[in-house]
Amino acid sequence: MQISNQKESNSVIIEIRAGAGGEEAALFAADLFRMYSKYGQRQNWKQKILDSRPTELGGFKEIIFELTPSSSRRGDDVFSKMQYEGGVHRVQRIPETEKVGRIHTSTATVAVLPKPKKTEVKINPQDLKIDFYRASGPGGQYVNKRETAVRITHLPTGLVVTSQTERNQLQNKENAMSILEARILEKKEMEEIGKLSETRKAQIKWAKRAEKIRTYNFPQDRVTDHRIKKSWHNLEEIMEGKLNLLIEKLRKKET
Repeated sequence: MQISNQKESNSVIIEIRAGAGGEEAALFAADLFRMYSKYGQRQNWKQKILDSRPTELGGFKEIIFELTPSSSRRGDDVFSKMQYEGGVHRVQRIPETEKVGRIHTSTATVAVLPKPKKTEVKINPQDLKIDFYRASGPGGQYVNKRETAVRITHLPTGLVVTSQTERNQLQNKENAMSILEARILEKKEMEEIGKLSETRKAQIKWAKRAEKIRTYNFPQDRVTDHRIKKSWHNLEEIMEGKLNLLIEKLRKKET
């Protein structure tokens, strides 16, 4: 496996996973996916779902998707805008299933991985263990009678990726390979960060998946970004993909 040192990426792979909170966390993960999808539409980006684990109530235990600029024009860099979304997102609201009106707190994690260019990651086919199995939906629905789902294990790193969204093995394998390449690149970059001094590490922002970055408080119609200690009171519009104000504030804070 070879990895180049290119830093810029026009496209990203976003992984959203339900955290604490059971089904409400899965529904929140679906809300985040919808928010980013709407934002991508406003930017004229292309979207492709690479893998997902839906729940019976319409949430997602996990969903992985790709955002790509619709053109290669200069400045249309998806990663430069989406990189600030990585971390733990927290929601405070009354779930529809709540009978006595209590506010629940749930979380979902978001990882934003730059999609490697073809020259950035080269994987030896002999380093891969590829398994095919039958795809299935929530509650056993939509079970695929053919083994179209793909699981790829990268033996040198132990990374395991899957894809079952498409109806044939080849497309699912391509999706899984896209996820694997992005995770290998991320792993390499995190290893490089680990070698840096503590002072240098402190200067690297927005990279900690475990860090709580934002709270969405529905009863108070408030979104708070904890990194810049700023709140907005147009939660509904933000959930509809109007993220420009937040992202621009974060970009200015970093520069």
